[in-house]
Amino acid sequence: MPHWTGQLGISRAALIISARATLVAVASLLLARSLKLPEFYWAPISAIVVLLSNVNPRTVAWQRFVGTALGAALGALIATFFQPNWIVYGAGIFICGILSAVLRIGSGYRFVAITLSIVLLLAHTRPPWIVATHRFVEVSLGIAVALVVAVVWPAPAS
Repeated sequence: MPHWTGQLGISRAALIISARATLVAVASLLLARSLKLPEFYWAPISAIVVLLSNVNPRTVAWQRFVGTALGAALGALIATFFQPNWIVYGAGIFICGILSAVLRIGSGYRFVAITLSIVLLLAHTRPPWIVATHRFVEVSLGIAVALVVAVVWPAPAS
C-alpha cells in the first residue's frame, strides 16, 4: 500500500471498495451512454446501490431487478389508463405493496414503489410503456455490471 494512504488512515479495504465502486459506476455509465439510453444515469445509480449494499449483492440485485420490472409495468399500465394525480398515485403505491406481499419479494417493495413513482410522477415526452421499458433496461444494465464486478472482483473481508 502506498505510504500516503497509511498517513491518511486509508485502509487497503477502503481503496479496493472505492476502486470497485468507481469501476461499476463508470462502466455502467459508458455502456448506458453507448446504448443511447435517455436516462442513462440510472445504470450507474443501480450499479452503486447493488455493489455497495450491506446485503449480499445477489440479493439486492434480485430485489432491484424484480422490483423495477414490476414497478415499471404497473406504472406504465396505470399511466396508460389514468391521468396521474395524488389519488391514482396513492392507489398505485398501495397496489405495489400488495403485489410485493403476494409475490413475496419483501424488501423489493421499495424498488417497486420507486420505479412506479418515477414512471408516474416525472414528466415524460414518450408513451408510458416506452418510459417504463427504458427505466427497466437502464436499471438492469447497472445491476448486470455490478454483479459481474462482484463475482470477478469480490469485496475484501471486513
